[in-house]
Amino acid sequence: MTEPSRPDRILVFIPAFRCAAQIERVIAQFDARSQACVDEIIVIDNRSPDDTAEKAEAALAGLNVPARVLRNVDNYNLGGSQKVAFDYAIRNGFDYAIILHGDDQADFRDIVPLLEAGAHREWDAMLGSRFMRGARLQGYSPLRTLGNRVFNLFFSIATGKWITDLGSGLNLYRVEALSSRFYLRYADALTFNYFMVLAHMAMRWRVKFFPISWREEDQSSNVRLVRQTLRLSSILGLYIFRRRTFMTGEHRDTPRTDYPSDIIYENAAAKAQEAIA
Repeated sequence: MTEPSRPDRILVFIPAFRCAAQIERVIAQFDARSQACVDEIIVIDNRSPDDTAEKAEAALAGLNVPARVLRNVDNYNLGGSQKVAFDYAIRNGFDYAIILHGDDQADFRDIVPLLEAGAHREWDAMLGSRFMRGARLQGYSPLRTLGNRVFNLFFSIATGKWITDLGSGLNLYRVEALSSRFYLRYADALTFNYFMVLAHMAMRWRVKFFPISWREEDQSSNVRLVRQTLRLSSILGLYIFRRRTFMTGEHRDTPRTDYPSDIIYENAAAKAQEAIA
């Protein structure tokens, strides 16, 4: 008799910096149906100067799934916070890790039907897309939409793979595919996601884009159009003309071996989990 397969262990990580106005809304996305799809939720506070962490703690207290707040030892930027999460997922034996940005632009519930159907098991990465058929954009400027579509096309031509978004606020990764920590030397800045997308294609990952809803209301964007265009062009040129340097070179302003963080809060479900362990 064949034994049933072990259920997937799925981690959701929410990087947050100055998200005090939005973090409670993000955590409210985890209704009973969403919580049933995941095994743990962690909010990674990147040393916010406001009360992001305190508001996250209050919201996580009401969840039935184990939840924690981590605070980075230093400000690692968005890419660095993702490295904190990837390392956490590897160390703690998770099968899949999902990133959900803490600024309440993406909606976790867009990926729930895919998790329920087991669609994630077919891919090394499932990347949320704001610019494919079925996506829903609210409050996003036509100029930025055009710019994103143009760069999606350029990146698609360079990789030979159809890319519909270079970095949204909702992505899933198979943890085994991250285990080599190939991502360690990629930039810690917002450009981290661009390195990741290109690396997926160079490493021949099985990648699936799926449509998401996206809105801008009270969020403040860190993207500056001209500067970001120059950065994107530079990264793409490096990928095309100096592939080995792109894949293995050092792209950080501050090289680190590790990205330490401290657990500053655990909800009741997390404490109960520890007691059993």
